[in-house]
Amino acid sequence: MAIDLPPSAASSIIEATYKSRELEGWIDVHFYRKIGFSLATFFEKLRMTPAAVSFLGCIVGVIAGHLYYYRDLGANIAGMVLHIGANTLDNADGQLARLTNRKSRTGRIIDSLADHLIWVSIYFHLALRCLSEGASPAVVFLALAAGLSHALQGAAADYYRNGYLYFVKGRRQADLDSTFILREEYRRHSWRGEPWNKFLLALYLNFTWQQEMLSPGLRRLHQTIARDFPNKIPGWLQSRYHDSARPMLRWWRLLMTNTRMLLLFLLLLMGRPVWYFWLELSAFNFLLFYLILQQQKLSRSLFEFATAQRDLA
Repeated sequence: MAIDLPPSAASSIIEATYKSRELEGWIDVHFYRKIGFSLATFFEKLRMTPAAVSFLGCIVGVIAGHLYYYRDLGANIAGMVLHIGANTLDNADGQLARLTNRKSRTGRIIDSLADHLIWVSIYFHLALRCLSEGASPAVVFLALAAGLSHALQGAAADYYRNGYLYFVKGRRQADLDSTFILREEYRRHSWRGEPWNKFLLALYLNFTWQQEMLSPGLRRLHQTIARDFPNKIPGWLQSRYHDSARPMLRWWRLLMTNTRMLLLFLLLLMGRPVWYFWLELSAFNFLLFYLILQQQKLSRSLFEFATAQRDLA
């Protein structure tokens, strides 16, 4: 499907490529989404798939991570530029998928895998840099702990953001899956006949399991509403969820990529990349713990409200 838009329609069409206006940060709206939309239209003319754009972004991001290894400001700045480019491509692949109606679970898994590989490259090369500068070998465990914390923080933020889409914008707008359903689907696939699909599904199943373990309240609410209201999310629940969850969105955004990139760039300019590991283990984990507690209270309140409304019906 070709994308040929008059200038007057560009703004509204760009906004149509958002997951939701409430989920977009200032940098996303005023920078990444605008450039990502231009790239999406360009890639569509080249007939590139969203997965191909994800792969391109992964290559750019992995190279950026390598450039962070060098104790040279010029190389580090080049890495920052490439890192911004990789994040722009990460936006463009999703925008391309939505513009061309090629949004799929496989594409989402590939996009997530590409993002993880970029950050693996960053953590790996930052740890090597610290070792080359004479740091204790314990920095490897520090980097590993920070990377695992990063993964959990990202998984929780993604789950709650998709929960907002599911309950407020409707089921079709969200990527909120259940491990129970995914496990059954995983068993139906064969390693011999469909190795790539089964591999991707295994990654996605593990990712979803992590999310549900971090968010038992939201998991229970999701399962209950899917069972009791299989056709459509009731309007009263959409309204209550919107009013209750929206104030938390700005805090969840702090655990997303933009915040990490800004802090990492600052510490690279200061020549103190090891501090980034400590930020992951301290400030980001503290924020994650606080937000999980708040979201648990919210999910419990919404569950009790939904149960009461169901009993009155």
